[in-house]
Amino acid sequence: MPADEILISETEIQTRLPALAAEVNAALPDGPVHIVMILKGAIIFGVDLARALMRNATLGFLAASSYGAGTESKGRVQIDTEHLGEIEGRNVLLIDDILDTGHTFAKTIDILKSKRPASLRTCVLMDKPARREVDIHADHVGFAIENHFVVGYGLDCDEAYRTLPDIRIYAPE
Repeated sequence: MPADEILISETEIQTRLPALAAEVNAALPDGPVHIVMILKGAIIFGVDLARALMRNATLGFLAASSYGAGTESKGRVQIDTEHLGEIEGRNVLLIDDILDTGHTFAKTIDILKSKRPASLRTCVLMDKPARREVDIHADHVGFAIENHFVVGYGLDCDEAYRTLPDIRIYAPE
């Protein structure tokens, strides 16, 4: 299998979640939060983090894609906001799986800011700064990683490997 090498174990993820939730909670204003997850990659992490926050929360979703088939970003970001939910005047937490080149993250933040939230915080499971093409950073990061194409815990390659409980390096044969 081209995804045998574990980069971040299930135990490491489950250990990091409560600490990350505490960090996010300390930075968010009091009261309810509207959590926006970028589909499909952030869904597993996003749900786990949302539960760990133990706050009154509503959920919204953005579908974003820049990869298509394969392991290289096509550089064209497509975003569907149909299930975003109400943003104006609310405290919003944007959750994504990985901050890579920064194009998707930057475009998503611009969309959310245009809807006038009361506050906006960002959280990513993984940050891959070596590939950054846009000067952007997440407020909260689960793990910083080297320049690997990774799968598992929501991340995929051509829709495969999303349900792995850990993060693995994908190395096509």
